[in-house]
Amino acid sequence: MQAIETIEVEKSKIACDGGKGALGHPRVFLNMGDKGQVECPYCGRVYVLKPGAKPGGDH
Repeated sequence: MQAIETIEVEKSKIACDGGKGALGHPRVFLNMGDKGQVECPYCGRVYVLKPGAKPGGDH
């Protein structure tokens, strides 16, 4: 079984497409809210806010 990929980001609102081009999944937009992390419901990637970055305030 493959380990779940964790990606550090600087914004609390991100988009995930699986990262495999045509073999990925439909692009979904995810919002961490105040939790500081979110998991993609399609591929299971976990996005976490980088240390020092503040949740929210994105446009």
